[in-house]
Amino acid sequence: MSAKVRGHVTAGGRIGKSFDYFAVFWGIMVIGTSGLMLWFPEFFTLFMPGWVINVATIIHSDEALLATGFIFTIHFFNTHFRPEKFPMDKVIFTGRTTLEELKEERPAEYEELVAKNELEKHLAYPLNPKTVRIMVILGWAALFIGLSLVIGIIYSMIFVYK
Repeated sequence: MSAKVRGHVTAGGRIGKSFDYFAVFWGIMVIGTSGLMLWFPEFFTLFMPGWVINVATIIHSDEALLATGFIFTIHFFNTHFRPEKFPMDKVIFTGRTTLEELKEERPAEYEELVAKNELEKHLAYPLNPKTVRIMVILGWAALFIGLSLVIGIIYSMIFVYK
């Protein structure tokens, strides 16, 4: 049996992560509502003044820019550009982390599992090397696509959008 841990995640000491998830739901609400207003302007102007559509356009584009900026600055740097995790953290695909990473990155969770004598039931066998290779290829592809989109957005903001 290998020293891989799966499954158990606690919320202790991870307020920043919780805020990140809240930001996603807030963004969905804002960009979704403004997007519907832009998609069906005739319907919404039946009971709202016409200037609301102009405001929805501004909110929609600003929220998209905010989300893109957040993904690039926070997500990319905290997930992909960390030297110890480059090009990606495989936990996203496997739900597993090494015991050493658990001790270092989530010491409270590790101590909780040890104190409750539950660490053994969370141990898992290592993944097939072919599966890991496929995950790494997918990770590199996603990183390339993400960076390409960011470069395209910056290019269009500088040279196309006037």
